[in-house]
Amino acid sequence: MSEEVAIAEERIERLAESARTAARAGDADRAKAYVRRTRRIAERHRLSLPKPFERFTCNACDAYLLPGHNARVRTSDGHVVITCDCGSHARYPYDDQ
Repeated sequence: MSEEVAIAEERIERLAESARTAARAGDADRAKAYVRRTRRIAERHRLSLPKPFERFTCNACDAYLLPGHNARVRTSDGHVVITCDCGSHARYPYDDQ
């Protein structure tokens, strides 16, 4: 792994944490900016985003999703449905064991 990729991975982790912190503090615009920057870095270096970050960001409006504040979470027939305030849905499977 090159040094450039390692730096990009570290930056992705830091920006993801900053987005989470900004969203919890109520600064939605700053959180969106962090989400956009994180995705851009991952695209540029062809890296995947951390799964928790990917699951709690809206693909349509780049909002960092906080269940109960700007997102609704429901379970239905083996999957979780997360609905953003912008109206977009994301569905993720889960095991019912």
